[in-house]
Amino acid sequence: MGAAPRFMAAKARPLPVLVLADVSGSMGEPREKIDVLNECIRHMLDDFATADVGRGAIHVGVIAFSQNRAELHQDVVPAAEASWTDMEAQGGTPLGAALGLADEVLRDESAVPARSFSPTLVLVSDGMPTDEWEETLDRLLDSPKGSRANRLAVAIGPDMTEQAKAVLRRFVSDEANGVFEAHDIGRIQQYFRWVTVTVTQQARSTRPDRAPVLRPDDLSEFGA
Repeated sequence: MGAAPRFMAAKARPLPVLVLADVSGSMGEPREKIDVLNECIRHMLDDFATADVGRGAIHVGVIAFSQNRAELHQDVVPAAEASWTDMEAQGGTPLGAALGLADEVLRDESAVPARSFSPTLVLVSDGMPTDEWEETLDRLLDSPKGSRANRLAVAIGPDMTEQAKAVLRRFVSDEANGVFEAHDIGRIQQYFRWVTVTVTQQARSTRPDRAPVLRPDDLSEFGA
């Protein structure tokens, strides 16, 4: 009689989360903005690393953009393998470079495999882009993974202009969410808690590709 067949557990499908973080000089004025952003991302990574997500495996990467360039500050890896180093605020706001790099990351099968669930992109900014961004945004939105991504945006600070907010509105994937306005530090923390909770729930869901929706401007359940 032959040996009994072996059944291997199905490998969890990646659920990628990519944060596009504006770390221009204005994010350091006051210093608390960049400090809180670093703290929020660090806590998000820790929470994802310890979350029980069932079928999904949350992978996280962070693109930092400042001066005249964007860089992959944190490679896209399983959350438990991430090693966070704080970002520093300096220079301009090269959003176009960040969008171009995000497009490259999503097209890279070694970073975001074809079998991945729809990625979540979180764009965080406090000002107007200082480079050309429209063509790179169109390319990202036309790409297979970028077009189906859950794209969220946070406008930081009370001085964000309507023109700058309009740029973020072009980025978001769901009008129900719109652009979240974090006028104070506490709201940044609340928003990242919401992202953490909803992405974790998404990974546990029977429909992980369904986009999370932020209910009408009420994050009270996520604390101050």
